[in-house]
Amino acid sequence: MDYPSLANSFLAPHVKILCRSYRKLIGSALITVPDASYPAIAEALYNAPFAVVSHDTSQDPLFNYANLKALDLFGFTWAEFTALPSRLSAEQALQEERDKLLAEVNLNGFIRHYSGVRISKTGRRFLIKNAVVWNLYDHHSVYAGQAACFADWCNLD
Repeated sequence: MDYPSLANSFLAPHVKILCRSYRKLIGSALITVPDASYPAIAEALYNAPFAVVSHDTSQDPLFNYANLKALDLFGFTWAEFTALPSRLSAEQALQEERDKLLAEVNLNGFIRHYSGVRISKTGRRFLIKNAVVWNLYDHHSVYAGQAACFADWCNLD
């Protein structure tokens, strides 16, 4: 999947899944913009001041979306991030905690107020706070992965 741009409407079909799943499970909008078309929403989400990431449904899920804030925070290019198994966003010692979190999301559909340590491409550790993590469902209500958004983090190193 190419990085979000005007040429591909900022991946509006994927953003539609992110936003619709969020609204269905959380009960509010992931992002609000004056122009409610999905290309406009997708562009706003890509440039949002908070981080948004998602991963696919493969056995070892790969990231398949990150907005600019998330790419900057994790220190990856789009191509690098979307080739990364999402489990590698947590240190090895913390992956069991991450697995428990994702199992809880699978069971309940979402969680709010998640906090956890993540690691950047350079090994810099940072704590994300008050994240929302939710399941993704396509327009046929078929499970399509998981996503997270957060606006609060601090560097630990």
